[in-house]
Amino acid sequence: KCQGCRGLFYRSSPGVIVPDADWPRNGDIVVGNEIADVPGWIRLQNGYYLPIESEDRKVTFLHKVSKRTNPSNPEMKRIGSTTPLFRSGSTTAEQENLVSLLEGNVALAPSKETVAVASEVEEATETEARESLRAAIHMDAMAFGMGCCCLQITFQAKDVDESRFMYDQLGVLAPIMMALTAATPLLRGRIADTDARWGVISESVDDRTPAERGRPDSGAPHDALAGKGQRRIFKSRYDSISTYIYQGGAEELLDGGFQNRVLNMYNDIPVPIDEESYEKLREAGVDPALAQHVAHLFIRDPLVIFEGAVEEVDDEIQTEHWESIQSTNWQTVRWKPPPPRNSPNDPHIGWRTEFRSMELQLTDFENAAFTAFIVLLTRVILAFDLNLYIPMSRVDANMQRAHSRNAAAKGKFFFRRHLAPLEEGDDGYGVRYSSMFSRAVNGNGAEAAETATATIANGPKVDENGVSNQRKTAPVAAGSDESNSYEEMTMAEIMTGKGDYFPGLIPLVQAYVDYIHCDTLTRRRITQYLDFIEKRATGQLTTTATWMRSYVRKHPAYQNDSVLSDEIAYDLIKTCHEIGIGKVHIPELLGDMKIDPVTTEGAYEVKLDSNRVQNDKILELLGRYKQRKAFTPMKS
Repeated sequence: KCQGCRGLFYRSSPGVIVPDADWPRNGDIVVGNEIADVPGWIRLQNGYYLPIESEDRKVTFLHKVSKRTNPSNPEMKRIGSTTPLFRSGSTTAEQENLVSLLEGNVALAPSKETVAVASEVEEATETEARESLRAAIHMDAMAFGMGCCCLQITFQAKDVDESRFMYDQLGVLAPIMMALTAATPLLRGRIADTDARWGVISESVDDRTPAERGRPDSGAPHDALAGKGQRRIFKSRYDSISTYIYQGGAEELLDGGFQNRVLNMYNDIPVPIDEESYEKLREAGVDPALAQHVAHLFIRDPLVIFEGAVEEVDDEIQTEHWESIQSTNWQTVRWKPPPPRNSPNDPHIGWRTEFRSMELQLTDFENAAFTAFIVLLTRVILAFDLNLYIPMSRVDANMQRAHSRNAAAKGKFFFRRHLAPLEEGDDGYGVRYSSMFSRAVNGNGAEAAETATATIANGPKVDENGVSNQRKTAPVAAGSDESNSYEEMTMAEIMTGKGDYFPGLIPLVQAYVDYIHCDTLTRRRITQYLDFIEKRATGQLTTTATWMRSYVRKHPAYQNDSVLSDEIAYDLIKTCHEIGIGKVHIPELLGDMKIDPVTTEGAYEVKLDSNRVQNDKILELLGRYKQRKAFTPMKS
């Protein structure tokens, strides 16, 4: 009833209310950063701002509940606090472990032999001391990371909105597909206790100052660096994405600004930005979600500049300066604006999204299978209008888990329960929701209605507050309901389905191939790809990393010490090459799929002769051709 009351509506900048935005409810926990230059304001992770208190300072709107980067979470240890990408440990032991990891160390695989630790290290050099005191793989050059191979795919989108939407959806899939393609268990002649390359590359190019890592820095400030080298940065420049960027169109608004609330629910990790860049983008009309993403890239300095391409570049018509920043921020997904067309003859390249997490496989068949699968999956998401959003903190947790040994067969990952809007129920209180996909399992029409009615009547049980067990056992994004819930799933469940509410990614791709009336020949090949991926997801076939580790352990020269001798390394590389060219078949990798031999033998021995051929020779060749069985006249 107060006159001129402004409350806690979102602000696009301090003091400027967003007309169509939602607002935080009482009791909501929001994550943001105080603005040093504008006291009394918080910048949230959805790109908007909130005042800490009323203008007259009589009413406090926001109360601090934690001074740490993330609130205390009992699941921290369970999601893998000692894996390479864990960043939010709160205990002393976790912080020490994090420091060790940031120094470029990866844990060795358990050995059957006890490693002797030298007790006298006073006379040893610092490097020798580190080698003897900690069982780790020490890699002293950036090439150990950037020398890794990978399988990257870039998608052309029809417009900027589609490219941003695909960025978000592929960001959720990135750790899942990395675990399914894991192929990096061996590093610098050692067996690592991880299966994927990402954490190693992340550390190999991590150029943050101690202050940017949140540690004491006697050399700060660093005037030549962005943010003077003092801004807290939570990830390496080679890391998983930090924020969703799709804002949603006006036609998708629900209850007067739902898309802003979606961003607030799911963008739940810190996203440091360059405030000056952010303000320029907002003034130019760029929406908060995209402005935050771009300003987040500009918290770092470019790594590479070329002579003649610094002051000589015209930023009005060229993008070299933008690309120098964009191309040295290596995230699991990259959003790529179109390059400028300076003449009508320049190629037209539109808005693109690059998927970067998958690991390279040994055979063309495997690489083609995963390439075709992820391409078809993007079409499924768009054509069936699916939604894969989960909180960004859970995407990071999945990225940590994806590094684990044999994560594809033994790991569990957070994944969204309902990819499409639920058909009944609204908030989970005493109601068992019915997924659209359940009709494919339980039947259609009257049969489906009867099944749904019986399901609701017979369960599930509710507590004294009317909250269903289903709602309590499925975590949801803060402030959301069952329709936005997620849960832990195995790789097999993610790929093939779980219960009657989650259809699985592979069945969805199969349904899409049917929908587009795929021709028989192409469908046969796609089926081979999907069968292969399903067998790997269910553990019937191993990942490349699991096979490599097994190969080394079974090698006669292996001494059970996590060390690859020259002999083992040579034999492994030779076998990998022979698998790739189809000379050797490994059933546990490929099942019944036989790779056609790839060989260069005789490829350059027969020259394309252009000398004139005599007429008699031509007639002889044609006569011989005519005598072939296929051309013999048939009697009627």
